[in-house]
Amino acid sequence: MDLDQAEMQNVGFFGLYKESIKTIFSWKKIFAQITLTFILPLSFIFLAHIVIADILDWHFMGYRSNEYGHYHYRRETSLWIRYWILKFVYLTFLFLFSLLSTAAVVYTIATVYTGSDVAFKKVLKIVPRVWKRLALTFLWTYLGFFVYNVVAGVAAGIYATTISDTTFGYVMFWVLFILYCIGFIYITVIWQLASVVTVLESSYGLKAMMKGNQLIKGKKLLSWFVFFVLYCVFAGILILFYIFMWNFTFFSLIIGLLCLFLLMNLFLIGYVAQTMLYLVCKSHHREPIDKVGLSTQLGGYLGQFEPVFKTNKDIELGQAHPQTNPHPHPQTQTQTQPQVQV
Repeated sequence: MDLDQAEMQNVGFFGLYKESIKTIFSWKKIFAQITLTFILPLSFIFLAHIVIADILDWHFMGYRSNEYGHYHYRRETSLWIRYWILKFVYLTFLFLFSLLSTAAVVYTIATVYTGSDVAFKKVLKIVPRVWKRLALTFLWTYLGFFVYNVVAGVAAGIYATTISDTTFGYVMFWVLFILYCIGFIYITVIWQLASVVTVLESSYGLKAMMKGNQLIKGKKLLSWFVFFVLYCVFAGILILFYIFMWNFTFFSLIIGLLCLFLLMNLFLIGYVAQTMLYLVCKSHHREPIDKVGLSTQLGGYLGQFEPVFKTNKDIELGQAHPQTNPHPHPQTQTQTQPQVQV
């Protein structure tokens, strides 16, 4: 990460991805460890769920088309139970590894930025200490997505019952679809920045969401296109997986491993890019990122200092932090200097 804060505010779309990839290769050992520990299981769980869910869907279709009602009704009920158990396990592990990956990558980028030593053992120590804050931020994000989709569902219902069969309705369908995608990616951007804020600042939950919304002001177009491209690549990987995965040949196995590799690297770049976007937005708003204060915040997760979020102080990275010395000099304890309060 060779750019200073003044240069970060001028980083554009290609520059952000360039810095993200450069950072990954500059610290490839630590990012390789994070990827194999957190992001690889996340990618595998995501693709494995697609395969298992589709196999269960095939069984559901077979039972519904069968003539023997009572016996197959019981088998279908059993399949439904398995299906919802699978969903619960899938969402639990997806949620867990997503939070762990976010905490690990954001902490690593921040540590690199402060010039401190980066060690995988430190990453493993801080991840359990920050995931609860990230979980609360995620729950607020989930609520935001839920409300957004409810409003979109109501709009879709009104559309379906009024103008869906007309030429004007066909045009409006694409207009509404594009507006929905713009809003969906916008909420995603706020969520990703809120996750970074949760790790690096004192805010979390709703306050982190509000902070993320403030940060993207002036950088909305850049933020939107960064995640739009990530979503497009993500959709391309899924399409490739769906097309070739169901042939059950050696070639389909190779394609499946290729999709796993691509998805794993896409997630890694996405996590790094969201942290880079946070630094760009902070620089754009002229909010100085105090490296001493950031180092103190990160040290709080390791028990070196008292964490900011436990001191009930409204501390932001844009303000200076006095560094706490855990081992004061003996002379400083015996000498007292008069203090003048202004």
